[in-house]
Parts: sequence; structure tokens; C-alpha cells
Amino acid sequence: MLFYVQYDGIKMKLTFLGSGGGRFSAISQRRMTGGFRIDNINGKNYHIDPGPGALIRTYQFGFDPRNLSGVFVSHAHTDHYNDAEILIEAMTKGMTRRYGTIFGSTSVLNGFEKWGPCISAYHQSKSNTVLLKPDEVVEADGIEVKGTKTQHGDPAGVGFQLNYNGFKVSYTSDTGYFDELGECHEGADILIASVLRPGNRTINGHMCSRNFIDLINKVKPKVAVMTHLGLKMISSNPVTEAKKISKETGVKVIAAFDGLSFNVNYKNPKRFRIISLKDTESHAHSTSHTLYDSERKNSYQLAFKNNEFDELSILRKRKN
Repeated sequence: MLFYVQYDGIKMKLTFLGSGGGRFSAISQRRMTGGFRIDNINGKNYHIDPGPGALIRTYQFGFDPRNLSGVFVSHAHTDHYNDAEILIEAMTKGMTRRYGTIFGSTSVLNGFEKWGPCISAYHQSKSNTVLLKPDEVVEADGIEVKGTKTQHGDPAGVGFQLNYNGFKVSYTSDTGYFDELGECHEGADILIASVLRPGNRTINGHMCSRNFIDLINKVKPKVAVMTHLGLKMISSNPVTEAKKISKETGVKVIAAFDGLSFNVNYKNPKRFRIISLKDTESHAHSTSHTLYDSERKNSYQLAFKNNEFDELSILRKRKN
């Protein structure tokens, strides 16, 4: 899913490379699980929670992992960190240059009890690392990043709120609902939440639609996006759930799906125009000829541009 935020003539772009979440959704790949990107926020590009398939989906939707400025990983569950290390390798040109920033929870970067670490010391060695903890604010790349509290299986997990010149994008990550959650994401212009289940049918450590309604009513964002959808949510029609939530809260609510795109006006985020891939193509993943051709063409062109034909180079050297 793509959408753009206009800020002083510069567009910030958010791209969802997957809308599925939870272990069974990730295993089945009924929805992609590549996380999402924030591009051109103060000239920087970030990949958030790169789960299984994040690298492939990056190429599939026409992006280049080499232009990343940083990677965020909220907690030590596979559907959030699986592709982090290969994206870090792309960001650092195969670990040959020092570049970028890795943002992560204690469990992700250092390990906590039985969780993590999820990113090896080797992969952390070529980038700056920023440890995120609830209610602590750090500044990196000219952006304020606040860690937000979660209640989830990984007790050291966090969400984040990015604040660039007063425009705030909040991400809950995986968390159950609790009374202070709204305060954690106070002031968010765009609220992105992991909403695993429809209706009132919540499970420990995750939110359902009812929880999302309560959170939106407290935060009062301009736009709310529900992602990290579990199998029950996917089967229950997330679009219908989003419409119900929007009707009850008065806030524009979008149910993310793989490849959905829309533009958001910075001064009035409620006004946007949806530009989307067909859902029938998106859910087919690599069996979709349209997406597969695009992925193959994009990855070939980028490899050529970056002189990455290693096998061909080796053969030429042997002939000479």
C-alpha cells in the first residue's frame, strides 16, 4: 500500500509491502508479510518490521533495498524481523561500507531472556544502532523517534512514533490494548496499527477491531490504517471491518492490502485518491505474471546498475 504526505513541497511516501501478520498468516502467505517502508522523510528511507518476503516484495513493488537509510525492528518475532539482516546487507552494499541506522528493541539488538538477539553483531557492525525503549525519545537523521509501550509476547518489544517537523506517524506494532496506549500515540497524524482479529474477538497480546475503535477515539488521528491482519480478519473481509470502524469513530480508516496505494495531503490528510493494484493480482504473489515480470525486470536493471553480475564476472576472469 502506498500513500504520500506533502510537506513543504516534498512528498513522504509510505509503502506497505504486506498486510498479513501473525505466525499462521505468515506461514500460509495468504497476505504478504514484508512490513512497510517510509520513504523521503527528511530525505531518508526506512523499512519497518521486514518480515518474511520483505526483500522479494521490495523488488516486486518497484523499490530498491540499496537506497535504505535505516531499518526498524519492533520485537523478536519472525514475522517482524525475518528479512532484517539481508536488508541491512543491501543498505551497506553487502557489508562493504558503513552506512545507515538500525533501530530496534532491547530484544532485537541485544537479546532479552529467551527473545533475540535478532540481528547479529556482524550485521550491526556497519551501521549506527539506536536502542528504542518505551517513552524514550531519540533523535536520528533529523527525526525524533519515540519508543512506545506494548503488551505482547516479547516483553521488551516496542512501537514507535516518528516526528518530523511536527508531522507524526505512529505505529503500534503488535500489542494488546491497554488504557495508556492512546497516550503513547498521542498527536499522531497517521496511526498505523496491528489489528489481528475482527469484532470483539481479541487474543492475548493483540488487538481486535473493538480495541482499534477505542484507540482511535483516544488518539484522534487524521487517517488510521489497520494492518498485520490475521487469518480470521482476512476471512471476515477487512474492508467491511474498516468501514464499520470508520463509521463509529468518524476517522477515515483504511484496511491495508498488498499493493494498495493512496495519496495523502499533508495539510488535509483526509483527502486522498486511491491508486491500487488489483487485489486479485496482489494475493497471487509470485504466481501473478504482472507482478512477477515487474519484479524480474526491476531486479535485473538494478543489478546491472550496481555491477552485481558476480557469476558472469567470475566466468570472464576465468576465460581471460
